[in-house]
Amino acid sequence: MSRRRGDADVVFVHAKPAEEKFLAEGFGVKRYPVMYNDFVLIGPKSDPAGVNGGKDIVAALKAIKEKGAPFISRGDRSGTHLAELNLWKLAGIDIEKDKGPWYKSIGQGMGAALNIASASNAYVLSDRGTWLSFKNRGDLAISVQGDKRLFNQYGVMLVNPEKHPGVKKELGQAFIDWLVSPEGQKAIADYKIGGEQLFYPNADDPSA
Repeated sequence: MSRRRGDADVVFVHAKPAEEKFLAEGFGVKRYPVMYNDFVLIGPKSDPAGVNGGKDIVAALKAIKEKGAPFISRGDRSGTHLAELNLWKLAGIDIEKDKGPWYKSIGQGMGAALNIASASNAYVLSDRGTWLSFKNRGDLAISVQGDKRLFNQYGVMLVNPEKHPGVKKELGQAFIDWLVSPEGQKAIADYKIGGEQLFYPNADDPSA
């Protein structure tokens, strides 16, 4: 992983367990919560799994598997893919073992996953921001939203200059300080697509 090689000065990501492991291994200095958005389950309006309008992501995933409804996975080890894998686990489903032809892992990014879901009328887990800016929706709409388990926290860390002397620690820390400052937090809150706020600042929540 390039972050462990010291190819970056700052790590700004959304996979808290991986971030905590990165810190525990001494690669990062300190983790700061910055903001959150959320994931949404996108699906065809025809709703073959019968989950549209729900708030329970675990029940929805169980229904998708039981009905063998088509599901697109990014399969790219991104924060979103890791969140998806964790949600299957919460649903009591070992997706590696239990997936069938209905489950397609594409090894590509969010835009590609949404395009494939749109072309094949499949369900897909997306971050809300990418969904809001996605134009090629076809027959897709939000199926499930509002479950706390879909909460998507972002954190930022300075790469440890003791491990990687090339890290520009002053510049990196200045960027982190700005992100968590009132000014940076306001800039995050003010970022909108089509009038909808994409991110919710929460640098003041120590448990985030």
